[in-house]
Amino acid sequence: MDITDVIGKIPYRMAFAGGWIDQPFISRLNPTPPGSMVVVAIEPTFRFMERAGMATGTRRVAMKLWKNGLPRGKPVGLVKELYAAENANQADPSGSQDMIGLIYPGVSRLDYDADFEGGYFPRHIESNNDPAVARWLERVVNLLPVEPRPEGYSPLEIKNLDAEVIRQLGQSGKDCYDAIVRRDIAKLGASMNACMVCWESLMPGIVRHPTLKCDLVALLHHYQQRYPGAMYSGCGGGYLYVLSEEPVPGAFKIQVRTAE
Repeated sequence: MDITDVIGKIPYRMAFAGGWIDQPFISRLNPTPPGSMVVVAIEPTFRFMERAGMATGTRRVAMKLWKNGLPRGKPVGLVKELYAAENANQADPSGSQDMIGLIYPGVSRLDYDADFEGGYFPRHIESNNDPAVARWLERVVNLLPVEPRPEGYSPLEIKNLDAEVIRQLGQSGKDCYDAIVRRDIAKLGASMNACMVCWESLMPGIVRHPTLKCDLVALLHHYQQRYPGAMYSGCGGGYLYVLSEEPVPGAFKIQVRTAE
C-alpha cells in the first residue's frame, strides 16, 4: 500500500513570499500592480497538519471533487472548477493561490491585479518546472512543525493596510521567484524575511494573537538571525520554513512536484 492510498493523491502546496496579495482587499490598494506571490507544488509523501497553511482545506475539497487524483485538463480550467467548488456560498472566499498551488506543478509566480477579474485570479502565472530548480529548493528548504492555528484565531482583527507596505509585499513575491529560479539562497531568504515584515505590519494578528500559545515572533527571529531566511507557512504559525544548506535540527524536507 502506498501512502497516497491513505492520505490521497492530491498534492499539497507551499506558499512563499507575497502571500495575502491574492486577496482583493489587499491588492486593490497596491499602488504598482501587479503584486506577486510564489506557490510551490508538493508531492503527498506524508500527511501535513491541518490548519497549518498548507492548503489542506482546499485539498479536502479537491479529493471529494476528483477522487482519483488531479484530472487531465488545462490547469486554468481546473483552478476555476476547484475555486467554485470550495467557495460556493462562502462570505470569505479562499484565495485562488490555494487552488493554483495544488494544481500547477513546480514553482509558480502569481501576479495579482485588482483590475483583473476583481483581483480574485492572477493576471499572469509564471511557472518554472525545471527539475534542477526543484532539486535545489528541496535541498535548501527545511520545515519545522510549530503548531496549527488554534480555534477562535483570526488574523483579520487588526488591519493596517498601508499602500507602501502592500507594494513591498507584492515585490517580495517577485524577488522570491527570481531568487528561486537563479538558485540564490541569500536573496530567497531576504524575500521571505521581507514578506514577514510586511505581514506583521499589515495584520499583526498573523504572528501576535491572544489565542496563540507560542511566541511566534521570538521563534521567527531566532531562525532569521542564524540562517539566510525564515518565514511561516501561514497565519498563526503552522510550519516554519527555514533556509539552510546545512541540516536544521528537528526539520524535515519536502519533495517538489514537477510532473504534470
